[in-house]
Amino acid sequence: MLAPERQARILKELQLHEAVRVTDIAAVLNVSEMTIRRDIEALDQNGLARKIHGGAMRLARLSSLEPGFLLNVDKQLDGKLAIAEQALQLIQPGMTLALTGGTTTYQLAVALAGELDRLANLCVVTNSLKVAELLYRQQGSSDLKVIVTGGERTPSEALVGPVARLALSKLNTDLCFMGVHGIDSSRGLTSPNWLEAETNAAFIDATTRLVILADSTKFQVRSLASIAPLSAVDTIITDDSVAPTTAALFSPKVANFITAPAITSIRKTS
Repeated sequence: MLAPERQARILKELQLHEAVRVTDIAAVLNVSEMTIRRDIEALDQNGLARKIHGGAMRLARLSSLEPGFLLNVDKQLDGKLAIAEQALQLIQPGMTLALTGGTTTYQLAVALAGELDRLANLCVVTNSLKVAELLYRQQGSSDLKVIVTGGERTPSEALVGPVARLALSKLNTDLCFMGVHGIDSSRGLTSPNWLEAETNAAFIDATTRLVILADSTKFQVRSLASIAPLSAVDTIITDDSVAPTTAALFSPKVANFITAPAITSIRKTS
């Protein structure tokens, strides 16, 4: 089991219990207590849990202020990890990247943080508080630059609204990695949050190439607000659970439709 999967499981337990013990989690996941301590340390550093003697405690603010991110972070996790690994292959040293809010883009940030020595001189523009905090804490001695847009905070830990749109109107990025709530064959990219949809549209205006990171459950889902038509998308990366009929429907509508192999397959060939 990979570190993000273990950490997601710890967060899930903390949604149900105020505190968890290292010994209990290690036994459930069949890993060493030292491994779980490292996971808890990472969660503490990223502001997702509080490290205590012998375990971890739920942050009081998590249940009321951060339900969107925590409730979604471990859903379709295998697919999100595979998508993140595939998306990482598109990044080259010296690029200016945009990462929007969401749990799939967060997994890309996790993968990116482990490659900062190889991917030098990157600049990341993001409206995700979780992405910004993760990259800031993991940048070490690298020359990574992180720019946060500002704006109004959403339950999914994204900053949206006029302030975010104004910041994005002054910026230019090489690649924009965007997570979406739904992709509809006729209405395109959609979001249940009007302000988030407007902010994501501003991300699209500011980039040269739009890459959508969407697990297989996001297709033929139409939410309240449209972000952009499929004609604005260069690349869609999804997981290998996508139905062949869905792939056949959407692949002609974008320049690149990529199905990411399972994470175990990627690591066996690396």
